[in-house]
Amino acid sequence: MASSEVESYTPGTNPEDTPHPRRRLIFAIVSMALFMAAVDQTIVATALPAIQRELAAPVNWSGWTITIYALGQVLMMPVAGRISDQFGRKKVFMIAAVLFTASSLACGFAGDIYLLVVLRAIQAIGGGAFMPSATGIVADHFGHDRDRALGMFTSIFPIGGIVGPIAGGAFVAFWSWRGIFLVNVPIGLVLIALAAKFLPASEPREAGRVDFPGVALLGVLVFTSMFGITYLGSGSTSLLSPVFLVSEAIAVIAVVAFIRHAKYHPEPFIPFELMRGRGFGVMNLINLCYGAAALGFGALVPLYAEDRFHIRSLEAGTLLTARAVGTICVAALAVLALRRTGHRLPMLVGFLISAGGLAAMYAAPNGFSPYLWLTIAAGVSGVGMGMTVPASNNASLQLAPDKVAAIAGLRGMFRQGGAIISISVTTAVIARSSDAGMAQAYTLLVFAALMVAVLPLLVLVPDHRGAW
Repeated sequence: MASSEVESYTPGTNPEDTPHPRRRLIFAIVSMALFMAAVDQTIVATALPAIQRELAAPVNWSGWTITIYALGQVLMMPVAGRISDQFGRKKVFMIAAVLFTASSLACGFAGDIYLLVVLRAIQAIGGGAFMPSATGIVADHFGHDRDRALGMFTSIFPIGGIVGPIAGGAFVAFWSWRGIFLVNVPIGLVLIALAAKFLPASEPREAGRVDFPGVALLGVLVFTSMFGITYLGSGSTSLLSPVFLVSEAIAVIAVVAFIRHAKYHPEPFIPFELMRGRGFGVMNLINLCYGAAALGFGALVPLYAEDRFHIRSLEAGTLLTARAVGTICVAALAVLALRRTGHRLPMLVGFLISAGGLAAMYAAPNGFSPYLWLTIAAGVSGVGMGMTVPASNNASLQLAPDKVAAIAGLRGMFRQGGAIISISVTTAVIARSSDAGMAQAYTLLVFAALMVAVLPLLVLVPDHRGAW
């Protein structure tokens, strides 16, 4: 009976579509890919000293093993989203899985830091393609429950954030830094086999050729802007540095050219309405600010705990665990309530709670353990994230359900871009400050204020209740 149901099922994007009989298995398969990509965002950081020692790598090149992965994902997310809509979700997902697995294997056998950085860039192409293609797959096959399924993606990344540093430390302590990459290989092979067998084939949505000039312009824009900002974050670089100024000048030229191209090209790589259209433009701006305030500075919380309160590294690292636990605890409830609350209310409450958590981290109450206080504040900010992300993941998708992968790719690009900007700016401020701990404390207040400043924009977000 089940097999006949599967054979008769035809995917589509109409909200009235019948959910796929194997939709839970489909969700589990794409979640496995998202989990691998999430773990790889954090697992390398704990292995950097070991990588630097064994490969005799300069400090700046060791750091690029993390930076190039972030930059690659920022660029690949919108690219993968668009080609998923154009050529089929499963094809893009399978290519991403093969690329990610093969590059992980090669990373594990890299003989020098320069080759490792190149291989991490290739790995980022696969990792960056997972989210938009997975979003499209889930949206196609969950029918009325697509909004809840997409909201549940919220819990995967915090879990990956918890597992990554722990797994990375364990591999370095008991085996080798190479294990942080080689562990992806058996998981990736299982993922490829499951995806090939159980993910339904998806037909191309749109005819037409790939807009290569648009892809090239976006690539130049993302790489030069993020490279310049990251270069500034080294701390020893002046705002008048030729490298920084030239990079950002090229980025400005590229953004003007890209907007003109998207506006006037008959079949643009990213439709102009997805960047500035009703509901889309404001969500892009909100995601950029959210990435900067919540995702970017959140990664620096352990450093803040060590610099200002002299908390030990192991304890400081658990603050991210507290934030992830707060996110996971609330996310499922926020998903279930989303059809009643709409998008604006949970985003409003979530932003306020997250801002309160960031502001609380600034405070240092007398007679209270700094570690306990920061743990509570980090947990509070995680609760805010758990309320915000399910709504922001779904906001505006109902306006163009046939382009959910492209929208998800843009969302990821703006969030990751905001995170890179905030990390680079914060590290540049720290490097130029005589008191690194207090410099980060004031930065916390700035990011809390940024989250509050975003609130008036929520009135421009198209609210939606019910399934879509």
